[in-house]
Amino acid sequence: MLYMFLLHKDPTLPELGNTMEQHAAVEAKAKARHAYVCSAGLEMTPETAKTVRLRQGKALVTDGPFAETKEIFGGFYVIDCRNLDEALEYARQIPDAQFGSVEVRAVKYPEPEWVERTASR
Repeated sequence: MLYMFLLHKDPTLPELGNTMEQHAAVEAKAKARHAYVCSAGLEMTPETAKTVRLRQGKALVTDGPFAETKEIFGGFYVIDCRNLDEALEYARQIPDAQFGSVEVRAVKYPEPEWVERTASR
C-alpha cells in the first residue's frame, strides 16, 4: 500500500545536524526495498506560496499556505509499505520528526497502471 509522508517543520527551530544525510538514508532504504516512489522538498518560504479556492465559480487566490499554524509543509515522500507499522518505522527515521512532525497517510486511490509504471523506473 502506498503511504504519503507529509513533512512539517517549525521554521523558527534550527535543523539538527546532518539532516540531508538522514533524508538520503531514508530514500536509500526505500530504494533498496524497491518501495521508493518519489519525494521532494518544497521551498521553505511560505511567503511565495499561494492558495487557490473556487467559490461560486470564481477563483480566490491568497498569499501563503492554507493552514493557520506555525509549522510549514516542507516536503513529502511516497513509499510503498507493507503495512502501517512499516510506514511508521519510516516516519521515525525521517529527520523532520526531530524538529517538526511527519504526518503519515495512506494513499487512497492509486491508479494500478501508475504504480506499475513508477515501480519499474
